[in-house]
Amino acid sequence: MDGRTGSGYRPVASIVALTVWFCALAGWVPEGASQDPRPQAIVEKAFPHSNKCKRCHERVFEEWELSPLSKSIHSPAFRASLDLFLKSPGGKDKSLCFRCHAPHVRAAPDHVPLFIDQTMSGDPSLDGVACSQCHLIKQVDRTKHPPEPNYETDSKILYGPYKDAVQNLAHQSKEADVFQKSDLCLNCHQSVPSAVNLGKANDLLGDWDKSRAVKVGRECQYCHMPEQVGESANGEKKRKVANHTFPGRIGKLRQEAAKLDVYTQVEGEKTTVRVTVQSLVPHNLPTTHPGWATVMLNLEVKGKNLKTVFADSRTYGRTYLNAKGDKTVFDFEAVKVLDDTVLKPEEMRVETFSFPTPKDTRTFDVEVTLNYGPITGPASFLERVEAESSKGSQDPVFQPIEIVKRTENVPVGK
Repeated sequence: MDGRTGSGYRPVASIVALTVWFCALAGWVPEGASQDPRPQAIVEKAFPHSNKCKRCHERVFEEWELSPLSKSIHSPAFRASLDLFLKSPGGKDKSLCFRCHAPHVRAAPDHVPLFIDQTMSGDPSLDGVACSQCHLIKQVDRTKHPPEPNYETDSKILYGPYKDAVQNLAHQSKEADVFQKSDLCLNCHQSVPSAVNLGKANDLLGDWDKSRAVKVGRECQYCHMPEQVGESANGEKKRKVANHTFPGRIGKLRQEAAKLDVYTQVEGEKTTVRVTVQSLVPHNLPTTHPGWATVMLNLEVKGKNLKTVFADSRTYGRTYLNAKGDKTVFDFEAVKVLDDTVLKPEEMRVETFSFPTPKDTRTFDVEVTLNYGPITGPASFLERVEAESSKGSQDPVFQPIEIVKRTENVPVGK
């Protein structure tokens, strides 16, 4: 991660003022200067806020701002889930959710109340997953479960994938191999700490490390931080840089997550549709956190006047049981995985649907859609998410997200 002054830079009156300005930019207070004792000031001294990075890294900031990572502690769904977690038996470990949603809590365990208060405010000024939460990671300890990021906040060095970091006064930059490896992502995406007692049964990614993608050397960044040409820092010479929108469920990348093949056979009064679902990703589809994460295969048959005459679906996801033996979508309540229909890495699955052949028509339409499913859960939970969202029931979490769709017109025959 590089930094240099942008086009908005103005000369200052003295070298002292220049030094103070750059210290403020990086979030560091010179020794002997007055320090703000508030918890947020302490946290942001170690982990400078992303707004300070924006001054020199506008392109990267604007991409990140569009990404799901920027909403890690801002979404109504997370806020409502956190509230339920804190009231649950597992909620005694108040920092648990933040280890992924605001991973710098690991380096600030004494300030967990700050993270909670900021999140529950509905408009946190504290970062969740942003620039320093990743670029202060020097290495990741894969021997721990989940993998543990090792932050280095004392040296004031920001780490990244580039060998030729541009020297600047805002911060030092240093290459770290971990930024080219999946290890960087695994400390949050390998497992759900709250459901670790479920072991392999609740593995989020599946056997991703045995996939064809890994065998040819493709790490997480290959798909989720695709290479592009642009500036890393304002005014820098354009070169190959990583995209920071983190495409996946959001973005066009999802259209490459799976493919569908549809075969329809009409046999008199009975019709059979066989749908082959081929996962094209090297990890589980979906990666089942949050616990309500599902992928839905929907079949709709339209007969005369395009009237729907048959509809059915299949759900790919996990169903949990809590300690009372009730079904739950909250993995922090889970004591058992009741059912697992998740598409495993690069898995092919065939689904069969049978229905009466549509009457009084020469042809009928078969529409097959693979979607990411909308949020599910208890009515009280969904009502709260809706109430706290500025978009209400139109919040994206309540809408299915299309992955791929196939439509064909089928003749009934003589």
